[in-house]
Amino acid sequence: MIAVGDQTNVVHGDEIRSELIFHFFDGSIDDEVTEFRQGAVFELIRDHHIQKGPSFPRPLDLTLDVEKGEAAWQEMKDGQSEVQTEHMDLPADLVNGMMQLVVENFPPGTSEWKTSYLAADPKPSVVQFSFKPDGQDRLKVGGVSRNVIRYKLHVDIHGIAGVIAPIIGKQPSDIELWVLGGDAPVLVRMEGALYPQGPIWTMVLTSPTWPTASQRRK
Repeated sequence: MIAVGDQTNVVHGDEIRSELIFHFFDGSIDDEVTEFRQGAVFELIRDHHIQKGPSFPRPLDLTLDVEKGEAAWQEMKDGQSEVQTEHMDLPADLVNGMMQLVVENFPPGTSEWKTSYLAADPKPSVVQFSFKPDGQDRLKVGGVSRNVIRYKLHVDIHGIAGVIAPIIGKQPSDIELWVLGGDAPVLVRMEGALYPQGPIWTMVLTSPTWPTASQRRK
C-alpha cells in the first residue's frame, strides 16, 4: 500500500462538487476537485487537479473552466514556477475528473464510448478517450460471489503527435477499470498510470477495519 484516499460528493440541485484526494505515505498528494452538472448528460463545469510530492516527478497544477473556455497551469521556467493561462475551444464532452462516471453509466449494448480529456504534459492539449467493455470477472463481496464488468480505456493522441508518440515512448498505457453492476453501478477497481509514463498503480475500494476488544480497551 502506497496511499489512501477519500472521495466526497456534495449535491446542489443539478450541480455536483466531487473531490477525490489520495494521501501518499511519502507525503505526496493527488487532489482533484470537479464540478459538473447531472442531467440528460454529464456536463463538466470546472476541474482543478493537483499532483505534488516525491511520487510525482513532474508536479501538476491544472485548472480548467469550460464555461470560460480557459485553462491555467503552473510551469517551471529557470527554476521558478509561473502560472500560464490560455483560452481554448474546450469540447463539451470533457471528462476530466469524471472517468468513474463514464464507466458507471456506460450505455448497455454499446461497443465503444469516445470522450475528450484535457491532458497536461506540461502544456494542456485535448486527447480522446476510448472506453470499451473488455469482458467480465468475478469477485466476492461479504463472501458472496458477484460479476464485475471490465472496461479498457485507451488514449488517442491527435495529429502528428499521436503518430510519433508510440515511437518515442510517450503513448500512454491503457487503463483497466472494473464496475460492479446493478441498479447503482459502482467502480470497484482501477489499474493504470496517474501521470504520463508513470508506473501502473492499482486503486481499489476499502472496507472499515475494526479494532479488537483488547485494542479498544487500550
